[in-house]
Amino acid sequence: MKKVSMITQIVIAVVLGVAFGLLLPKIGIELKIIGDAFLRLMQMAIPVLILGQIIQAVAGINPQELTKLGGKTIAVFGISSFLAAVWGVAMAVVFNPGRGIDLAGAQDLGIQTQEITPAETFLNFLPTNIFDSLSKGSIIQIIVFALFFGIGLNRYIQTKPESKLFELIIDFNEVIINVIRYVMLVAPLGIFALIASTISNLGLQIILPLIKYLLVYATASLLFMGLWILMITIYCKVNPIQLVKNMKSMTVMALATTSSAITLPIAMEEAHEKLGLSDRITNLVLPLGMSLNSNGSAMHMALTVMTISQMYQMDFDLSKMITAAITATFVSLANAVVPGAGLVSLAIIVPQLGLPIESIAIFAGVEWFVGMLRTFLNVNSDVYSAIVVARSVNEIDYEVFNQKN
Repeated sequence: MKKVSMITQIVIAVVLGVAFGLLLPKIGIELKIIGDAFLRLMQMAIPVLILGQIIQAVAGINPQELTKLGGKTIAVFGISSFLAAVWGVAMAVVFNPGRGIDLAGAQDLGIQTQEITPAETFLNFLPTNIFDSLSKGSIIQIIVFALFFGIGLNRYIQTKPESKLFELIIDFNEVIINVIRYVMLVAPLGIFALIASTISNLGLQIILPLIKYLLVYATASLLFMGLWILMITIYCKVNPIQLVKNMKSMTVMALATTSSAITLPIAMEEAHEKLGLSDRITNLVLPLGMSLNSNGSAMHMALTVMTISQMYQMDFDLSKMITAAITATFVSLANAVVPGAGLVSLAIIVPQLGLPIESIAIFAGVEWFVGMLRTFLNVNSDVYSAIVVARSVNEIDYEVFNQKN
């Protein structure tokens, strides 16, 4: 008897979770503890996974190539995130998702305004204590430390090639990946519980008023992803259908968990084993992209602030639209990689653009659905960026890419 694949198990879990949440909402709410337990099991290894993978990637790069490869990666991230934000603004202008939405029922959910200056944002990127950053899951701070450690280790092994520290880190990373694989054995159950509890809690009545907003965001995400695929098809000379097929597991996981962090191990595995990207590209670009290349988050914030402005009939002029796109791009850098970060990010950007903070409340009801789309685009754009970087340094194994999976 053929074994049911993990992706099939997850799809079944999603469908059953939605049905269970609608039919047995009282029981579905009680399943939240199972879903939360699954998330915690995944999250316990994510900070050290990112730390170890980036250290290994940076330490293993030829010193002459380190600056060149890093520069290409950051450039691809910055351009793609800004274009995603601009795309979100443009889609809002074309489709007007905020028109006709009644805010009378929106209430303050206690979300606090977060005024963050550019100086504070910069300082928040820098860790004061790496162990504190690891315990809090401060991904950007972990990445900064890992980059410094990797550069230091790179220099060290150049002068002392007999050192076994680099091999020790490689072994450590293998163990962490095995831990995550064991946790993934219960992924279908965890995802079923997450979706069942979410649907039980929200119901459908709170979703209906924002159907247009969700449809516009879904359309914007799919079209933007289509542009990514078109560009990669032309630049990398690959079959677009094969590209989509090779990324199906990570895509389903992103949609099901709404977490880039939880999806990262699967994305790294598929990028190397199905897309043919080299180890150093996979281990450097994907962990970095999780925090520094949030196309979905940038688009989400830009589209949402435009929607809010339309809801309050505070139409933005061109300069305000550009400001919204730039602000969304930078705020997306600090976007958390765990579920539920959307409302916090909006609490940062909404007041900075002169919009009412209480407007965020209405979006709480669709945050989980928005999170699915946001994470879907975040994860896929990370991999697309990695493909572009890999192609620029000729590190794509096309035989692996074109093999039947």
